[in-house]
Amino acid sequence: MIQFKQLTFSRAGKTLVEAASFQLHPGHRVGLTGANGAGKSTLFALLRGELTADVGELLMPPQWVIAHVAQETPALTQSALEYTLDGDEELRTLQVKLAQADAGESHDPLHVAEWHQRLADIDGYSAEARASALLAGLGFSQSQLSRPVSDFSGGWRMRLNLARALMCRSDLLLLDEPTNHLDIEAVIWLEGWLSAYRGTLLLISHDREFLDNTVNHILHIEQQQLTLYRGGYSDFERQRAEKLTLQQASYQKQQQQMAHLQKYIDRFRAQATKARQAQSRIKALERMERISAAHVDSPFSFSFRDLGSAPDPLLVMNRVALGYAGQTLVKLEHLAIRPGERIGLLGKNGAGKSTLIKALAQSATLLSGERVEGKDLRIGYFAQHQLEQLVASDSPLQHLQRLDATAREQELLDFLGGFDFRGEMAKAACGPFSGGEKSRLALAMLIWQRPNLILLDEPTNHLDIEMRHALSMALQAYEGGMVMVSHDRTLLATCCEKFVLVADGQASVFDGDLEDYKVSLLKTAQAEVAASRPAAVKQNSYHQQKADRQARLVERRPLLKTLAALETQLTKLTQEKQDVEQRLADSAIYDVEQRETLQALLIAQGEHQKQLDSIEEQWLDVQEKLEALPEIE
Repeated sequence: MIQFKQLTFSRAGKTLVEAASFQLHPGHRVGLTGANGAGKSTLFALLRGELTADVGELLMPPQWVIAHVAQETPALTQSALEYTLDGDEELRTLQVKLAQADAGESHDPLHVAEWHQRLADIDGYSAEARASALLAGLGFSQSQLSRPVSDFSGGWRMRLNLARALMCRSDLLLLDEPTNHLDIEAVIWLEGWLSAYRGTLLLISHDREFLDNTVNHILHIEQQQLTLYRGGYSDFERQRAEKLTLQQASYQKQQQQMAHLQKYIDRFRAQATKARQAQSRIKALERMERISAAHVDSPFSFSFRDLGSAPDPLLVMNRVALGYAGQTLVKLEHLAIRPGERIGLLGKNGAGKSTLIKALAQSATLLSGERVEGKDLRIGYFAQHQLEQLVASDSPLQHLQRLDATAREQELLDFLGGFDFRGEMAKAACGPFSGGEKSRLALAMLIWQRPNLILLDEPTNHLDIEMRHALSMALQAYEGGMVMVSHDRTLLATCCEKFVLVADGQASVFDGDLEDYKVSLLKTAQAEVAASRPAAVKQNSYHQQKADRQARLVERRPLLKTLAALETQLTKLTQEKQDVEQRLADSAIYDVEQRETLQALLIAQGEHQKQLDSIEEQWLDVQEKLEALPEIE
């Protein structure tokens, strides 16, 4: 297990966690949460042995293998498949030793036999198939497996690093925002893989649904304290909300005691907000009930400004072809976006979602067809490249002042405060800001411009859970049109009412919700596996047959071992019972002076029979399991 004993650690002179004491048991799947800068990544560095604690102890089994995702990937000529296989260091070491033995280098035959046995024990004969399956699950096509690592972009290299970490047969797996570069399809696959992972998992993620589907504990960092909660992220929110409610009750009790000194407060009580009448807003309010009250202490609070006039429809596209350099990637027959309409784009990375959203924003990806803007259309477009367009030497305040020179400085500062740019930070140069802080600034600039159509391409990358929650709340109340690409299913589910699927070169309305989409993905994946299986067997018949045979041996081995142990016990007990019965057959044992011995022998006879019955039942059960397994050819 992992033990924290009065652990205190810091970074750059700042104490992050103080006097933490708890245990993580083998097999725990733990989500590590907390505000940006709270110490999540530092805790990972401690677990990897890259840092030491200031005070206290962090105890782990010394033999544990730790896997984590590297943040950098060199431009290697090595293929994607070989790079992934390198994640299993013992496998690679055995392969090198056996290759040297095959090449005629001097080796002890006994050692060679041991290496072959160890290779079989770690399922090494199927390693290439397992690595291919990992890469396929993360979105790599069969043709990409042989391509060199240097051919892939930064996001795809991060996927390779993730595949390499998953390839490692680890006891402890550390994953820091593994979904940032994945599409929904790959996120769903990763959830399934992690659910079957048998080691201990520590996961940093800002994706609520991903956490709920993968972890059984939440480790939360707040106010320099580490608190371990049982359950998924939703369970944690409820438990934390209850704690905050108790704190609030104590605060209110104190306020009641001070009421006689502060009677004037009654004059400033807030008035109830009027409910929105539009049907779409009623739906938004219903969705808002899904979000826990644990966010009452969130530092973020903002909303879209009054939109003013808006055309209906906002934007129409007819019979369009979209792509690059004259090459069509996606075709769309018709799409009309109206005020209040919320559209989520679904589809694998590379299918053309960003191409479509760029065309909506009036970019060069529109190759042919009709794009008609409504009068007074104002588009707000958020894309990751916009972070690079921020002026590093300028502050958040200066960025907004360039957008609106007539606005009062205090009004801009109040607005920036809703995005947690407060005090000196609102006037500090944004160059040193983190990715999350820059994303918040880009969103603030978009919202300030009062767009009546917003286009969001992965807006949650780098945003923590609290900011994602605030963005979700603001989008639910937004009255304009919206088109969004995101791998955050919570954001899509709470903010989108319609989905467009981009796949196989076509963009069309998807008839269903996100759960229907997940079901369709799983069915497609199963069909693809079934269709590819005969070809895969034919291509790797020798190695596959060898791997299958080894797998059957491995499956039968513990049953055979158990069977042998039971047979040994049966033989021993049968002999002991026969010895007892032989003594009972002697008439002298029934003499009065042998009464106690006779009683002891009768008890022993009964115990032996009881044990024999139990062991015979176990033997039959194991034998049935063994007979149910496939035969070894």
